[in-house]
Amino acid sequence: MTVETGVPAASATLRILSYLAAQSRPVPAATLASHLSLPRSSVYKLLAVLVDAGFVLHVAETRRYGLGIAAFELGSGFARQEPLARLGHPVLALLVDRIAESAHLAVPHGRDVLYLIEERAPRRPALVSDVGVRLPAHLTASGIAMLASMPAAQVRALFPDERAFARRGEVAGPRSYSQLRRVLTETRTRGYAIEDETITPGIASIAVSVVDHAGWPAAAIAVTFDRASRDAASWDELADETRRHARELSRRIGGHSLPV
Repeated sequence: MTVETGVPAASATLRILSYLAAQSRPVPAATLASHLSLPRSSVYKLLAVLVDAGFVLHVAETRRYGLGIAAFELGSGFARQEPLARLGHPVLALLVDRIAESAHLAVPHGRDVLYLIEERAPRRPALVSDVGVRLPAHLTASGIAMLASMPAAQVRALFPDERAFARRGEVAGPRSYSQLRRVLTETRTRGYAIEDETITPGIASIAVSVVDHAGWPAAAIAVTFDRASRDAASWDELADETRRHARELSRRIGGHSLPV
């Protein structure tokens, strides 16, 4: 299959996905056709296939297109591989040495987060966020940090209705898109994400996202601690250190820094 210009459809498809991945928000099909020098009819045909496969999201209200869940999960596959783990280990080790609290690195996995690395501080308890564990993104500091770094259309695609909000017992946490949107707004304003006893009683976490070259959240660094051992003022200090190390890991993977 080729498009009208003679460019193979596979090549045109990859160019469309690459262009969408570099944008901060969904774009019109006409913009894709113009920037990629492709016929509009071909762009619409390819977009239809990509939408059906879940690689592209069509925002009907604005007639724009962005990356879909399938592309998001495919892209996060790199983050689960050895390169990010290899680059993340020394950064987490330095963070734990600085703050004497346990830290972990998580990556997005659909509506969940997958814990890739855990660096436990001496004499600190074991955490449920062990390597290989998956937890709902909207209930964890790591997940909230990454969701806060995504365009609203992508978050909406991940959480289209209340059925998407997995429950973990009777714990608190957003249970609708409007509630999640408020949490993400508060997170961006604050500059870091918080999980306060949502996953484990008595345990709190703060997290900052690690972004790639396109500004997309490739991972998040979180610090977890006994909330009774720290007053509220010290949370900002932990967040500052976490943010500094998240920016360093972002730099190492070729990205740039975002507030959360």
